[in-house]
Amino acid sequence: MSQSQQSEPRSGSVDGPADAVIQFRNVNLQVNQKSLVEGLAFEVLRGETLVLLGRSGSGKTTTLKLINRLLDPTNGEVCVEGTSTRSWNPIELRRHIGYVIQDTGLFPHFTVERNIAVVPRLKGWPENRTRERVRELLQLVGLDPGMFANRYPRELSGGQRQRVGVARALAADPPIVLMDEPFGALDPLTRAELQREFAALTKRLNKTIVFVTHDIREAYTLASRIGLFKDGHLIELDTPDRFASSMDAEAQAFNKSIE
Repeated sequence: MSQSQQSEPRSGSVDGPADAVIQFRNVNLQVNQKSLVEGLAFEVLRGETLVLLGRSGSGKTTTLKLINRLLDPTNGEVCVEGTSTRSWNPIELRRHIGYVIQDTGLFPHFTVERNIAVVPRLKGWPENRTRERVRELLQLVGLDPGMFANRYPRELSGGQRQRVGVARALAADPPIVLMDEPFGALDPLTRAELQREFAALTKRLNKTIVFVTHDIREAYTLASRIGLFKDGHLIELDTPDRFASSMDAEAQAFNKSIE
């Protein structure tokens, strides 16, 4: 596929409301004269799980960071809830968006309860409401509050830490959640278990989720739509069924890896 073709991904439909929560409008990002992403033009729809798939260094995580303004575009515009990220207060924008990363980023000197409660407390929630929310979320991600609320991250398994990371991202009930290969460091059995649990959880939560992975199986398990990246370009954007029959060479390479 040519560079000009790469900037025009195929667009598939998705069930549910079709209003755009996140919009990329001809977005380019250059760092030290090197292009990290180029010509990004797509929307993330309310309530969908958009999985960004691609090889290492293809631009997936860069795209994620443009959404919560950890990076600003060199050209073009990223909009969240109809407002350019440049017009958002960065702190307010990030409190509006849950963020889960591979190593969870938990504060090691905080208990599980304190880690989950960070954003609600920053937002000034009453203490009773915060404690109830922590308990609710621990139950939601399959951890007994009585057993886990007062533990420290070092006392948890990798899968348990990831569950706490998901709970923390959901703590202030953000409408948008960004997830950057959150299950990538786990053993295969734990990873598959969390993928199944998270797929069921997304149906209950009705959040708008952007999920980065290089694992095609994970993409098919979780995605409403799959966006395929290559060399900083979004080259395919479609539903899993259509992605499975894509004629694009990179999409076919990913699909053949699970045959």
